[in-house]
Order: sequence, then structure tokens, then C-alpha cells
Amino acid sequence: MAISPDRTQELTAAGLNLIGQALTIYDSDLKLAVCNVPFQRMFELPDELVTPGATFEDTIRHLVQRGEYGDVADIDGFVAERVDQALAFEPHYMERKRANGRIISVEGAPLQQGGWVTVYTDITRTRQQEALLQARSEELSGQLIDYAEELSSTNRELAAMNAALEEAKRELTEIEARTRLTTEMMPAHIAHVDASGTYTYSNRQLNAVIPGRPSDIRGMHISAALGTSAYDRIAPHLEKAFDGNPSVFEFTDDASARRIRAAFTPDSRGGAYILSMDVTAEMQVRVAMQQTQRRALAAQMTSGLAHDFSNLLTIILGLQSKLKRAEGLPQEAAELIDGTLAAAQRGGSLLGSIAGMTAQRSLRPEATEVRQMMANLRTLAEPTLPDAITLVVTDTTPDRPVMLDAGMATDSLLNLILNARDACGTKGKIGVSVKVVHDTWIEWQVEDTGPGFSEQALSRGFDPFFTTKGAGGSGLGLPMVYDMTKLAGGDLRLENTQTGARVTLRLPYRPALSAAMGLVLLVEDRDDLRSVYRDMLTDLGHSVIEATSADEATALLADLPEIAFVLSDVQLAGEATGIDLTNRLAAGIPILLMTSLPAEDPLFKAAQRAAPLLRKPFSSDTLQALLAPKSAKEIVA
Repeated sequence: MAISPDRTQELTAAGLNLIGQALTIYDSDLKLAVCNVPFQRMFELPDELVTPGATFEDTIRHLVQRGEYGDVADIDGFVAERVDQALAFEPHYMERKRANGRIISVEGAPLQQGGWVTVYTDITRTRQQEALLQARSEELSGQLIDYAEELSSTNRELAAMNAALEEAKRELTEIEARTRLTTEMMPAHIAHVDASGTYTYSNRQLNAVIPGRPSDIRGMHISAALGTSAYDRIAPHLEKAFDGNPSVFEFTDDASARRIRAAFTPDSRGGAYILSMDVTAEMQVRVAMQQTQRRALAAQMTSGLAHDFSNLLTIILGLQSKLKRAEGLPQEAAELIDGTLAAAQRGGSLLGSIAGMTAQRSLRPEATEVRQMMANLRTLAEPTLPDAITLVVTDTTPDRPVMLDAGMATDSLLNLILNARDACGTKGKIGVSVKVVHDTWIEWQVEDTGPGFSEQALSRGFDPFFTTKGAGGSGLGLPMVYDMTKLAGGDLRLENTQTGARVTLRLPYRPALSAAMGLVLLVEDRDDLRSVYRDMLTDLGHSVIEATSADEATALLADLPEIAFVLSDVQLAGEATGIDLTNRLAAGIPILLMTSLPAEDPLFKAAQRAAPLLRKPFSSDTLQALLAPKSAKEIVA
């Protein structure tokens, strides 16, 4: 039965307290890490100087002021000299006579991790015996033999104690190494800062959580490690931790575009423990789920009202049309009837827009060539622009397909271009740029040379029915773009530039699967479904090998390095899931998960974060769309 680390630490401390020598271990900052009871007794030290964290400088100063080193004229200089000697971390052995007449030996050795271990031995009796033997060697020859034997026995005990201390040092080193290895393998940043905000510990994972940051940050101030923007966001929460109050919060790092969740836990010395992790994928899924729920609620609230209002508009249109056909109406009445008919027809169009916003809409991402989509967008947009308005499209995305609902993205961008056209008037310039931001987002920016957004438009631009176009606008354009963006887990921002307005649209960056024709591993525990999916894959030109569980699939992947692609159900035979299989895959092997679970199921959400997810049931065309880029012609359709 393995002994727990806490039990090992207790046994080690008990063993150190039983030896007859005093022992201390100071870290590289000259702070006490370990000492035994004989150390306190030998030098009659107060409790605060034998508590982990006590400084070497304070201990030396206490001993000097108490007269341990005799009459010292310059106490500060004496203490500083001892501290400098300690910081050199050189092996040493010395003997000195204390103020109380006792003689001690001091033996120090540096540690590989920094700091040193020191053993103090009271050798007063040994030195007295040596002096006595020298003075009375002729008269006490018999006693000399006895003392020599006693000294030899003492030396053997000392050797045994030294061996025990070496073993204790080795065990402490192994415990520290195992702890560091465990923390450095975690997908999170674990750290500690002291009361000044300086890192005293880090598991070297900061750059994995926030790309672009250093990994070796011990001794660095947290503001320098995080950068000004991120530090300004966490500073209030860090101050709460310094005041003794724990804090858990999320923030977006501007430099890396990552969403970070952080937890600050105060320690007992004015500092704080830090746990932070990247929750960007979780945030994207959460935003999409929240927007879906809002849409469902809005649809429920408006469907009944829209139905009744549509009936009322139908009656109004019918009565006004009948009234218009009546004979003998004055000219003023005819104009009022035309106005009423126009208003009723506009109300009908408005109802259609509301229905479009609240209707059930499912996201259908497919492998899409962004450059082809942007070329198609230009083709759609340019005929709608006056001759004096120039459209400039800039695409710096990688030349590889991405997972996008191309139709939804094109609709959103076209809506933004038309808004920019209205802002420019008869002449101007509209710029549309697209790029990938830190492999996290695909970002479009639509800029124009119009007058820019008003303060009211910046704050209310996404509100339904808000418009600055007067009677010519419905106020539903930007809200529909916002709705589609949030449905995909993205973000939409409005801002002004020095030359006009800018709208930034971000969607999660999901590189499309690049499954070349070859051997596909199909993992499905139901025989009937596995047969259907096998036929789909073979019809698409793939060879197929099958498994029913994640463990079976793992074994096949190890034996068959030529497997080019994995199609797996989320729920499989055995305890492991398709998500577990995703985590076991070697780098470079693409995987597509499939499931019939509802969107609110936790396993569904976990699968969305793990890999591209295909909802059952699906057709061969749907599967092919996820494995091959969508052409410009198909995007138009």
C-alpha cells in the first residue's frame, strides 16, 4: 500500500526531530523551509524564527543582538556579511565557540534546486576529551583507550545520522520533483504571488493559457508577466485577494483574443494563489446556447401577436381596397386610402422581418473556402453600389477551408455593406477585410467613409426597430446580423474611426477537416447504423475499418498508422466515449464526432468543444460537405 505524501511528510518531520543534531533547510531566497526541534533548543530561538518563511537575516540578527557572536560593533555590517556568504551557496565546514562556552560544528551543503541544508553538532564533549587526552596522555593511557572507544562510537552515530539526513534530503527532492511534474502537465496555470505581486511559484503554463506570455516568470512582477491590458483587468480582483477575499472571474485578453477564467485565493501571508485556464471554446458554445434560448423565447412571445396582427392587417387591406373602389370619393379620401394601404403593406413586410428574426434557425457549418466566399460577396454587393462608391475587399486568411455557415455569414456581411452604402450616400469607399486572429477567431471588418455612428447608434445599434434612416429603415438589419453572429458563438462590435464607421464581426475559427481519400476508422456501437455510415463513406471513395468502442479504436490506431481519418459516435460501447477517443488521437489525425443527443445535454456541449460535431440523422451530402470545401457556386445557391 503506497504511503500518501502527507504521511511521508509527517514521518520525515518526526524522524528529523529525533536526531541529536540541529538541522535547517533554507531556500534560494534565504527563507526557512524546514528545521527540526533541536535547532530551536540549541540556539534558544523564538517560535517566529523557526516557522517556515522566517528569513536567515532575521535569525542572524537575533543571535548577534543576543551576544551569540560576542561583542560585535557593527551589527548591520556583520549581518550583511553573513547573508552574502550564505547567498554564495558554497559547501563549508567550521567550528566555533558560542558565548555560553559550548563548541559547535557547522556543516553546510547547497541543494540542486537552490538554497542549502545545514547540520549543527555540539562537539563540546569531544573537544574536552581531546584536550584532556593531550594533557594527561601519559597518566591516563587506560582512560585514553576508553575515550577513544567512546569517540569512535560517537563517530559511528554521527555517520548514521548523516546517512539519515541524506535520505531525508533525497526524499524531499523527489517529492518536489513529482509535485512540479504533476502541476506542469495540467492544462491550467497554477501560480503564487507574494504581497508585492511578485511570482514566487509558477508551473510554467502561463504561455499555454495566454499565448505570447513568458513561461519562466518566477521573480517577475505579475504586471510585467501579463502585460498592461490584462493586468488592468485582473488588478481589482487581485487586490481583493490581498485583502483576504477570494475571487473567481472571467476576462478577455486583447492581445491573444482568448477568454480566460481566473481564481484568486488568498494565503495567510498577504499573497495569493492563482489558477487560470483558457475557456474560449466554452464561452463560444455558451454564447451560442444563450442566443438560441433567447430566440426561442422571442419566437414564443411574438408568434401569437404576429398571427393576430397579420389578420388585422389583412382586414385593413381588404376594407381599404374595397373603399378605394367605391364611386364618388373625393381626391383627398383617395390619397388617405393610398397612404393607409402603403402603411399596412409596410406593416406586413415588418411582420416578415420579425418572423425571420424569431423563426427557428439552425446553424449549418460546412467546409468553406473563405476566398471563394469573399469573391462571391463582391459579386453580390457591387451591383447594389452607386458608381462613385468603391468596394475594396482584403483577404489575408490561410489558404485552407474553414467550418462556416457560408450562407449566414454572406447574408450578414451583405447587410453590413448595404448599411455602409447608405451611410456613404452618393460617393465614398467601403472596405471589407478578413483575417484569422490568434487561431481563435475569423474576423471581418467593414469600414466606410461616412459620418460614423452617433452616440445613440453606438449604444442602441443592436436594438430591434432602432434606426437612424427615418421612414426608409426598418431597424432590423443590425439586430439580425447580431442574432446570426451570436447564434454561431461569435461577437459583433460597433465603433468609429478617423474616417468613418467600423463594424467588427468575429466567428469562431474552426479549420475544416482535411480527410484525404484513404482508410477511415468508423467507430459506432450499433450494427445497423455502422452499416449505413460504412456505405456513405465507401460511396465517397474511402476505405473503411470499423470498431465499436474507444478502446478497440485506440488499438487499431496503434496498429494501423495509415488511418487518415476517424468518424466516431459520442456514445460508444464501454466506459470511454468518443470525446475520450479524441483526446487519445495522435497529432495530425482528424476526427469528426456524431451524436443524436439534445443540445442541452452536457455530453453534447463537451463534444462541441472537443471536435467538429455532426448531428444525427444526416445524409451523405451533409457528410461530404464537412469533408470537402464548398465552392463559390454552391455558396451562391
